[in-house]
Amino acid sequence: MAKPLNIGMVGYGFMGRTHSNAYNRVTNFFDTEYRPVLKAVCGRDAGQLQDFADRWGYESTETDWRKLVERKDIDAIDICTPNNLHYEIAIAAAAHGKMILCEKPLAMNAEEGERMCQAVEKAGVMNTVWYNYRRVPAITFAKQLIDSGNLGRIFHYRANFLQDWTISADLPQGGTALWRLDAAAAGSGVTGDLLAHCIDTAIWLNGSVQNVTAMTETFIKERKHTLTGKIEKVGIDDACAFLCRFENGSLGLFESTRYARGHKALYTLEINGEHASIKWDLHDLHRLQWFDHRDEGNLRGWRSIHVTDGDHPYMNKWWVPGLQIGYEHTFVHHVADFLTGVAQGTPVSPTFRQALETQKICDAVLKSAKLGSWTQVG
Repeated sequence: MAKPLNIGMVGYGFMGRTHSNAYNRVTNFFDTEYRPVLKAVCGRDAGQLQDFADRWGYESTETDWRKLVERKDIDAIDICTPNNLHYEIAIAAAAHGKMILCEKPLAMNAEEGERMCQAVEKAGVMNTVWYNYRRVPAITFAKQLIDSGNLGRIFHYRANFLQDWTISADLPQGGTALWRLDAAAAGSGVTGDLLAHCIDTAIWLNGSVQNVTAMTETFIKERKHTLTGKIEKVGIDDACAFLCRFENGSLGLFESTRYARGHKALYTLEINGEHASIKWDLHDLHRLQWFDHRDEGNLRGWRSIHVTDGDHPYMNKWWVPGLQIGYEHTFVHHVADFLTGVAQGTPVSPTFRQALETQKICDAVLKSAKLGSWTQVG
């Protein structure tokens, strides 16, 4: 019988739902030595918190995260809060010997992230950051193809993440629902929110980034703040585009915006190699587009690989070939890998230390945009 792993989650918003769903579903499909137990959830609004706990099956609630991390019946702390709270909660959780699963980005900046890394490494606790796109089966399959040398030398990596939900000037900033528009809570805008996903996937697939040159724009300069009721300056970036050079010599092109009318969550990537190319689109996440120049000339062309077969990553745990999975399953995969890591005593990627690399690139992007020049990462 699987051993319990007691989860204490801080935050009960959108990511709290995705994580809770993953904890509840993982042992239905994956055979793991540990099973998550939803021991406690923490938030500031007691009424909404209890409704959330009842819906998702948490045994108890806390309105002070400090009490949660001190509880002896909690094994792992899941941080689903705005970015400005990640650091303090993680440091405290590590000091109390808790495993930590932290939402992305790791921290507000690399300095905070480095101290978080040192804290979990000193405490010797399991840790991971929820960069869930690594665990899309098609993306994991792409990594297998790259690592096996099928693409040959990589020349280009390009990615974008486009949304349109902040275009209205009447949209306020700050508060529970709109903290991503408040620099004090989020740290940055699309760079830390959307491009961080693109960057993490990129360095996982294609290796480290040496330097960047970037530009950002805040299209609406002032917004009413939900908490103060006053018109205040907007400090986050609404759009960001940057070029980079990877350590393997390939060139990167990244773009993200919340001002692309008609796009709710368009995340695409393409990798061009010496022998072959790969394309992927979040809107069709179970398909990997593949072009291989080594095919016979009269048959050469893009092919669509439906990543649903039993020998594709993770798919033998779900349905029969041809039937699809979705966004929420990436979090189930992350929990399954985390539980396996706990049982085997092995790190689960991305660890805090690995996620710090993405944080450093985000910092370099924002610095480059401010200076208007090429900037080294690190």
